[in-house]
Amino acid sequence: MVFRTIATSAALLVGLAVVGAVAGPQWDPVPVTDHLQPATPDTTVRGVAPALADEIGRPGDHEVRETVLTVPLDGTEVQALLRQPLDATGDPLDGTPGVVFVHGAGTGRFAEAFTDVASALASAGVTTLVPDKRLDTYSTRDRDYVAMAADYRRSVDLLRTVDGVDPERVGVYGESEGTWIVPVMQAEDPAIAFTMLVSAPVVPPREQAAFAVDNYLRNTGVPEQVFRAIPRAVGMQLPGGGFDYVDFDVRPWLEQQTAPVLVVYGTADPSMPVEQGARQVIADTAVRGDDAPVTVRYYADANHGIKVRAEEADGRRVLRLHEDFARDLATWVQGLPGTADAPPRIAGDTPNQLFLAVPVPEPRWWGNGDIVLGAVAAGAGLILLGPLVWGGHALVRRTLRRRSTAPRPRLAPGLRPALLVLALGSVATTAALVVYLLAVARLALDYQRDDLVVQGGWVGVRLLGVLTVVAGAVVLRHVADARAARRRAVAGPAGQDEARVLRSPAEPGGTRGWPAHAAFWSVVVGAVTLLVTLAYWGVYQLGI
Repeated sequence: MVFRTIATSAALLVGLAVVGAVAGPQWDPVPVTDHLQPATPDTTVRGVAPALADEIGRPGDHEVRETVLTVPLDGTEVQALLRQPLDATGDPLDGTPGVVFVHGAGTGRFAEAFTDVASALASAGVTTLVPDKRLDTYSTRDRDYVAMAADYRRSVDLLRTVDGVDPERVGVYGESEGTWIVPVMQAEDPAIAFTMLVSAPVVPPREQAAFAVDNYLRNTGVPEQVFRAIPRAVGMQLPGGGFDYVDFDVRPWLEQQTAPVLVVYGTADPSMPVEQGARQVIADTAVRGDDAPVTVRYYADANHGIKVRAEEADGRRVLRLHEDFARDLATWVQGLPGTADAPPRIAGDTPNQLFLAVPVPEPRWWGNGDIVLGAVAAGAGLILLGPLVWGGHALVRRTLRRRSTAPRPRLAPGLRPALLVLALGSVATTAALVVYLLAVARLALDYQRDDLVVQGGWVGVRLLGVLTVVAGAVVLRHVADARAARRRAVAGPAGQDEARVLRSPAEPGGTRGWPAHAAFWSVVVGAVTLLVTLAYWGVYQLGI
């Protein structure tokens, strides 16, 4: 009996492993073999014309005046913070370049965004404008980068009219998600004098998300089996529809660039393809044969916001802009056009991108997120439905017990505990997987490792899954034993004692009565649905 249970459990585990392997795409990222080699670790921007050398300001050279302006948009308006460098008399400097800032995904209000870099640039002699992000047309589900570019161009138009700003020297600074918007702005308005792409994904959002998840998971130290979930989660159509922007391709817009481009990355940023992005900007801006000059800078130990960890006098650890970052921005902007193509094109810390950001394989059968969620909901619902049917029937039977002559529903001896473990185990394993993935996500976003959570948690999830499969094997054994008893009963008198518990040859596992029959199949179908879902997400991987 034990051997039969072990053999059946092993067969079920292999079957689930095969189902999980063929139900969706694998994850096999391509390693980067040809790495970029900066010409020098010194990020200093050169090429300033001798006539401009005395006019190039550095952060801290000027006092800064802050003014809140209103930017009119189609159907609404947003506020924007203007920072103006002042001369010795307290008046705005005359003839300064201007920079409009375009938000990334994590920022939206000028009071909270770009405060360090916009202030530093202004104190060096560059007028800056940080508008609020328009949020009435922006949500997690729906974003239109071309429409957002049109909104941000209103801020460019406004900055060109500000006293002291040279309208022919106004450019745009974009960070992260904003770097999908900035090239659209410059292509639609060639008068934009320059663009700065900071921590630019360059590849479509879906590819960048898969790349970032892969890097975060590797940094966290998760087991290899977990990586299979990347294309299945990132590659599917997300539940509820929308999210069309995840496949937005900025490359056609990069090919239309005519103004100088500054590309900046921190080499401690695991979320961006720091080498691939720079290569692609250089290549795409040269497609038409009239290159938009590209300058690339890498900052050592800097994160996504080009910030590094520093220690305060009281011992607190804080994040600050890399000490050379604002200086280099100020020099590049004020020194244009001489700084646009000054050598070296690529300088700074040596980047080390491990894998390429590539198109994400699309799941086949479970490519729709609504189906995935629906399968989980249906499985859990069926498991709950079985006991409800049985309990409801028992309540009605108790109420009508004096008039009821039907036999009481029952399950064959030993089947009830196995069915209970199968039901609870499939639900518990599904819940444990969700909790595990959330815990790993938190560690990954905090750049932390915890082997007890990452390795131990995965072992725990899989052990729960194996226990559930063993319970399923016991259920199958009871069904097989009941069918064998029926056959013996039909064959002769020797099997009649066993057949007494089997009132109907169509009833599985020795169940009696339609409530038991309904509860049995409801739990079994619900549990199988959850087990197949768990197999899809890698719980039963056996290296297949």
